Amino acid sequence: MPNDSSPRARAREQTMRDIVRIGRAHLATDGAAALSLRAVARDLGLVSSAVYRYVASRDELLTLLVVDGYDELGDAVDTALASVDPTDFAGRMTAIGRAVRGWGLAEPATYALLFGSPVPGYEAPAEQTTGSGVRVVGRLVEVWEDAWRAGAIAVDDEPLKPRRLSRDLARIRREMGLSVPEALIARGLFAWAALFGCVTWEVFGQYGTATFAEPADLFEQHLAALVESVGLA
Repeated sequence: MPNDSSPRARAREQTMRDIVRIGRAHLATDGAAALSLRAVARDLGLVSSAVYRYVASRDELLTLLVVDGYDELGDAVDTALASVDPTDFAGRMTAIGRAVRGWGLAEPATYALLFGSPVPGYEAPAEQTTGSGVRVVGRLVEVWEDAWRAGAIAVDDEPLKPRRLSRDLARIRREMGLSVPEALIARGLFAWAALFGCVTWEVFGQYGTATFAEPADLFEQHLAALVESVGLA
């Protein structure tokens, strides 16, 4: 069997990268529901039967695109965070928000695949997509956990009501190994959902074309409010 550095292995890796690249191009022009593995094979210069040696089905191609999209978004967030002082917790959260918006506007088709309507007949396999899919929220949680440990956020450390919500939040805290109180987890979930809601509204053109001269101005207002909502302002 060839090792990872063999010419055959390198050729296969390049072909897989080309399949993902061409798949994303088709995603942008045709949409996820119309994605065709045969069309990708044609653009790659392969007969349709040959492409199945690399990708077994349309669903497997969609999974590759989902993982690639999540990883690219996660990389954009990590790049933005690299230039922020780790003790500037509000700055870190702001950098994450701006990176998500920037990537979403630059890659609307892939953003729609990740955060838009489900593709008919397709369900992303959790064992392949969860790790990449939680990268951004993981960075947000790190900000809130670090801020709490540094004494930069003040919230009550009392269980929330109703009890079933408190149990859910306590389970999340245990599973993620967090020290933050339940109230901060709840605030964080709001900020996470609202951030992606703001970006989704803009990426999908829900404000209309002439409502705002510069939608980024509105986003900055929203982002400042979200930072404040978790207690970082």
